[in-house]
Amino acid sequence: MNSVEFANPGFFYLLLVLIPMVAWYIWKQRDIHASMQISSLNGFSKAPKSYKIYFRHLLFILRIFAIIFLVFVLARPQSTNSWQDVTTEGIDIVLAMDVSGSMLAEDFKPNRLEAAKDVAKEFIEARPNDRIGLVVFSGESFTQCPLTIDHVILINLLKGIKSGMIEDGTAIGTGLANAIARIKDSDAKSRVIILMTDGVSNMGNIAPVTAAEIAKTFGIRVYTIGVGTKGLAPYPMKTPWGTTQYQNMEVEIDEPVLRDIAGLTDGKYFRATDNKTLKNIYKEIDKLEKAKINVTNYSKKKEEFLFWGLLAALMILLEILLKNTLLKNTP
Repeated sequence: MNSVEFANPGFFYLLLVLIPMVAWYIWKQRDIHASMQISSLNGFSKAPKSYKIYFRHLLFILRIFAIIFLVFVLARPQSTNSWQDVTTEGIDIVLAMDVSGSMLAEDFKPNRLEAAKDVAKEFIEARPNDRIGLVVFSGESFTQCPLTIDHVILINLLKGIKSGMIEDGTAIGTGLANAIARIKDSDAKSRVIILMTDGVSNMGNIAPVTAAEIAKTFGIRVYTIGVGTKGLAPYPMKTPWGTTQYQNMEVEIDEPVLRDIAGLTDGKYFRATDNKTLKNIYKEIDKLEKAKINVTNYSKKKEEFLFWGLLAALMILLEILLKNTLLKNTP
């Protein structure tokens, strides 16, 4: 639940000025209102009383409330979510995703890349206590999102990845090495990389098995996923006239290398041939053991002085309006 705090609570001492104000108002009450001297009030005993008698203190009350509300503005009220350091169960995970051109093949619906993004999103949402990062690779590799507990930002960045955002090709070793760099300094007891690709490594300066040996040195476990149907897969091709034609292409996944990567790092290799098997693979990985990590939930503060400022302005306007109209003194 949201709570209210004040950034400058010292300004509440200004409310002490109300004490002498009220005392002075009571002391000078007779001099505040207009008066006239007459010999006797007997002639006015049955005269109807004006509404001004009942509201004669209203102007002063409005001024008091205006001061109170202005003090609230100066004290800067802020709504905030309570925060605390907690220890929760979770692991650190980096998703390393292939975004090469072949990921547009439509043996998955709508295609391999979009299917992988949808399943990864569900996986992230199912693990709210884990720090998760995202690395993408094709001919090169870069970090789309470092390890974070803020899964809203992570999912938004996940949605933004697409084929063609970096040089085409398949640099599995480079992608794995980048993921290792993102997670190697983590203090979590359990560190995992989920590497997904649909091809054979043909680019990069780091061999996939070499990168796997580096992961083993740091105690990082790598789960590898080969994405692609058996045999041929329909691949969309743009024609010179701007239309799309489909060409069946041979599915080539370097399964021996992916198995070696998983075996060296005490992970496991999976083969996804359609949307359903890909989803089941992530569900199986979701059953990983969990280790304790520290998570800090930070508060988000929002300024709330506008409401009090509007109330103060309303009190001042009402005082000025009534003082010069309905409650105007006519000596």
